[in-house]
Amino acid sequence: MRNQNLAKNIRNLRTRKGISQELLADKSGVSLRTVQRIENGETEPRGDTLVRLSEALDVAPEDLMEWKIEEDKGFLMSLNLSSLGFIIFPLLGIIIPLIMWISKKGKLKLIDQLAKNVLNFQITWTIVLLITYIWFIASTYYRLRQSGDISPAILGNPVYKILSLGGLYLYNLVLIIFNTFRINKGKETNYFPRIRFVR
Repeated sequence: MRNQNLAKNIRNLRTRKGISQELLADKSGVSLRTVQRIENGETEPRGDTLVRLSEALDVAPEDLMEWKIEEDKGFLMSLNLSSLGFIIFPLLGIIIPLIMWISKKGKLKLIDQLAKNVLNFQITWTIVLLITYIWFIASTYYRLRQSGDISPAILGNPVYKILSLGGLYLYNLVLIIFNTFRINKGKETNYFPRIRFVR
C-alpha cells in the first residue's frame, strides 16, 4: 500500500509541476525506465534514488513520501494580502509573498500560479515606481541646471507628483483587494500589468 501511495505521490507531484517523466529522469539522474517503474508501483525508490527524485521535484524526501495536494483558500488569500507590505516598503510586497510561497511550494493547490502572478505584478509595479521616482528627480535636476534657481516653479508641481505616486499606490492596493475577493470566490486572479520575471 505504501508503495502505491509513494508512486501516486511522485506521479501527482511531477504532473502538478508540469514535468515529464523524461525531464524528471534527466533532472534526477535516474533512468527513465526506473522512473516509469516507480510511478507504476513496480518498485519503491530507496536511499539515493529517493533523495535524487525529491531534489528534482524540489521537496524533502519525507514530504515526498507523505505528499498530498491540499486546498487552503485561507492561505492563498493570506499570500495575496501579504503583498500589502508594499505600503510600508515596496520590496516587502515582493519578499513576504516569496517567503510564503517557498514555505508551501508544491504542497497547495493553485499556489504556484497565484504566487507567480503576485510576484510578477509586484516586481513590475516596483520597477514602474522606481522609474517614476527617477523621472521626478531627473526632471527636477534638469530644471535646476537650466535655471540655477530653486523657486517652487522650478521644482515642479508637487500636486502632480503626489497624484502620480498616490495613483500607483492606490492601483496596487485596489488590485490586491479585488484579487483577494476573487480567490475567496474560487476564481483566478487578474493582475495587470505584469512582466513574467518568475516563470
